[in-house]
Amino acid sequence: MTNMVETVGTRQERKQRTRAALLDGALRLLAERSLASLSLREVTREVGIVPTAFYRHFASVSDLGVALVEESMRTLRQMIRESRRTVTGDAIEGSVATLVRQVHAHQSHFRFITRERYGGVADVRRAIATELRLFASELATDLGRFPGMADWTSDDLRIAADLMVGAMLSIVMSLLESDHQSAQAQQETVHVAECQLRLIALGMGQWRGKSTRQT
Repeated sequence: MTNMVETVGTRQERKQRTRAALLDGALRLLAERSLASLSLREVTREVGIVPTAFYRHFASVSDLGVALVEESMRTLRQMIRESRRTVTGDAIEGSVATLVRQVHAHQSHFRFITRERYGGVADVRRAIATELRLFASELATDLGRFPGMADWTSDDLRIAADLMVGAMLSIVMSLLESDHQSAQAQQETVHVAECQLRLIALGMGQWRGKSTRQT
């Protein structure tokens, strides 16, 4: 019985390693191209397995793309959690610094999300939209814990969260574009990012939502 358990465990570990290799291989191939142009045979050749083995892990390249969305968005959520846990002092400056570190550390994930958000694979577009809605919902809950926003309606919190998520995606794209530029150009990108978030924060500080408007 012990040998059977060890054999199953080993087979499962191999399966997980192969699945991870397929995701990593696809990301490498997608560095400068869209998912719609990627073939199953290219992915399996990159990883070094036969094409039929692909179907033990994914139903299609589109299915693999959805898995990449989930993996990439997990990176984004981890970034926000790290920001909440480690940022002290100037929250905006600290948040942008966290974003810069994460983008540099996980460029392939962020390039994939920003490129495929409006890409040609419908299932992947829908998966990204769903993940961003969930992300904005989590952020809205976090915003509601701030003292100055405790009386905001859920609608207003969601609007603010959507605005911040949109700004963060814009900042990510700017950071990716400035990756091969000079240090001065990258510093300018960071400065603009901080200004964008400060403007949003300033507007949020002046906002009077439905619960506080004069009738």
